[in-house]
Amino acid sequence: MAKLGGILLIISLAAAMPWAQSFRVQSWAARVEAKQEMVTNLQFYFHDTISGKNPSAIKVAQAPDTEKSPTLFGAMLMADDPLTESPDPNSKLLGRAQGLYGSAGQTEVGLIMAMSFCFTDGKYNGSSISILGKNSALTPFREMPVVGGTGLFRLARGYAIAKTHWMDITTGDAIVGYNVTIVHYV
Repeated sequence: MAKLGGILLIISLAAAMPWAQSFRVQSWAARVEAKQEMVTNLQFYFHDTISGKNPSAIKVAQAPDTEKSPTLFGAMLMADDPLTESPDPNSKLLGRAQGLYGSAGQTEVGLIMAMSFCFTDGKYNGSSISILGKNSALTPFREMPVVGGTGLFRLARGYAIAKTHWMDITTGDAIVGYNVTIVHYV
């Protein structure tokens, strides 16, 4: 009983401390008021360049046997890929895909992707969506979940459909079209 009384005394004293008060009133956090749910559809192209003098994706880790694997199982790449309006690399830059992807399939090219698509143009400038999931890169169409977002896409959820527009099988360079459906609040 004395132990319980001591614990209650410590909790009471802690609650009275000025720093304890700051944990209840978080003045640095803005309240987000969700008013209306909205659906936004975006289309853009993802340019993943592994080869050349200025790659947008680089290998940062691999397993000891990755080079022996037909799927490069165990390879991990970090990316900062341009997102453009059309498949032409010189078309209007809409943002960057920043994050990582790794080869997670032993018998198929199955990439696990953790990427933030950060938009830098127009009304979506400063907003981003996050994609986390499996990308079966050699499948004609693949679907990945949108698991969150920032800015105008706060509290986002949805899905991305990816379709390879062009790929160089010898280098791994690719241009991928994305059609993304995002449910978010305004």
